[in-house]
Amino acid sequence: MTDRQHTIVFTDGSSKGNPGPGGWGAIIVSAEGHVTELGGGAARTTNNKMELTGAIEALTHLHDTPGRLEVYTDSTYVIQGIREWIHNWKRRGWKTATGAEVMNRDLWEALSELTSARGPRMITWHYVRGHVGIPGNERVDEIADAFATGTPVSLYDGPLASYGVDVFTLPDDTKVPPRSNAAGSRAAGGPLFGPGAAPGPAGGRSKGPAYSYLSVVDGKPMQHATWTECEQRVKGRSNARFKKAMNAAEQAEILRSWNFSPDDV
Repeated sequence: MTDRQHTIVFTDGSSKGNPGPGGWGAIIVSAEGHVTELGGGAARTTNNKMELTGAIEALTHLHDTPGRLEVYTDSTYVIQGIREWIHNWKRRGWKTATGAEVMNRDLWEALSELTSARGPRMITWHYVRGHVGIPGNERVDEIADAFATGTPVSLYDGPLASYGVDVFTLPDDTKVPPRSNAAGSRAAGGPLFGPGAAPGPAGGRSKGPAYSYLSVVDGKPMQHATWTECEQRVKGRSNARFKKAMNAAEQAEILRSWNFSPDDV
């Protein structure tokens, strides 16, 4: 038994190609001290679909479990979508600001229904940076990756005392990194790019403050406020992509060149 009054949830999603085979994972730690791992996959999907599916499956599993949920994910897409963007999408009849159809509307509607059913302020969404050693996040990434690649994985269902993952090692700061026009302390260069400046959208040098830094690791795109965050994600990762965007239009162009939608980050 524990003295907590809430349930902790980790979720993640992955796809090998966009679209391509994908997987999702979730860890649920009940207030009573029971751990349940969930996971699944799809033959042809996208990273964002799997990120949403992980959250949906976890909340579906907890539909009849009362109390507050603390949900941890490395997907800014999921957090910003459910907390901010979805209200405007609904008001515009499920259209983006540019008038396009909202991608993954069916999944967003499902997630919205589940969050609404729990009531206001009963779910707190926490951002955790991926691949920085947060045990719960690393484990759901492992589960999602296993289902995406067809690798056998054993899902745990049992007491917290026997669980081999330290799910209570959590970051102090779980706010979504803000978009910033100011480059970080490493924005003027880094070991992956050499001295001078961070790479521009065409792979060359870009001067001036960055609008964002973009990375793709294991088929998962992510937006970063600073080069330090971007470098931390891509350094040492095989087949990683990364670029600096100087404005929103350039960011959208980069993402499209990588076969992603601007809504994917």
